[in-house]
Amino acid sequence: MKKEFESSLKSVETENALDLYFYRPIGYQVARTIRHTGITPNMVTILSVFVGAGSGYLFYFNTLTYSLMGILLMILANILDCVDGQLARLTDRKSEIGRILDGVAGDIWFILIYVALALQLSHAYGTAWFFVPAVISGVSHLVQANITDYYKTLHLYFESKEKGREFQNLEKVRAQQKTMKTGLYKLFYLLYEAYTGLQERLTPVLQRLLKKIHARFGEDIPDAIRLDFRRQSCRLMKRYINYMTFNGRTIILFLVVLSGHVWIYFIYETVVLNFVLLLSIGKHEKMCGKISEAIAENT
Repeated sequence: MKKEFESSLKSVETENALDLYFYRPIGYQVARTIRHTGITPNMVTILSVFVGAGSGYLFYFNTLTYSLMGILLMILANILDCVDGQLARLTDRKSEIGRILDGVAGDIWFILIYVALALQLSHAYGTAWFFVPAVISGVSHLVQANITDYYKTLHLYFESKEKGREFQNLEKVRAQQKTMKTGLYKLFYLLYEAYTGLQERLTPVLQRLLKKIHARFGEDIPDAIRLDFRRQSCRLMKRYINYMTFNGRTIILFLVVLSGHVWIYFIYETVVLNFVLLLSIGKHEKMCGKISEAIAENT
């Protein structure tokens, strides 16, 4: 079961402690239970959207009971978020659309939460100005989540060829999008294209490193480079990047909601986490620059 559990994860290296010892084990047990029922990963993802949306509704009411219920729904939504990915890997139903939908689901949870917090504050203070920090927080969250997902998926690329298949550059995404017929899937890919484009624009040194590696080694990246990248990437995830994950932000969100002073979360999102974002990008770009220099010296 340990081997099967680990196979249900993207990578042990990219999981933070709370996921590895709480969310993922529960998600694995649920995925094992339903894998022969005909329930698909995308069905679970869609269910998680409604559960996460319910937490936003409950956070509107500034009472301890509703706040605790909202927190429980958020925890359940994240368990379902784990289930869809683990179910996809256990049943070999992985798809690009599923991965995109999974990311969109998390964004919907938090957009509705920001709206609920802004409404709560607007009614309490008699002004709609709280929607301004809510919008800034929402945009900040989208960028932070985008870069966090990018760095974690990039880490998989340096783990192995198999796991690295999830990592796609803008050129590949555009090529896939052009072959698709007009419809909902194509719309998702257009969003994914914008998503990937932002990732590459914010990481120019990384893009140069990837081009250099591809030009010199193709897909046969030397083990020494893989291990060096993974070692440094793991350190950055633990020190900085994990603060921008679901667990990193919701621990603070839950404490703020329970305190009744929800305006604090907008400050945390827009000031603290954006600082962590800039710091993470700066550290990661510096790391990529050093690895690029080392490759140049050894070839």
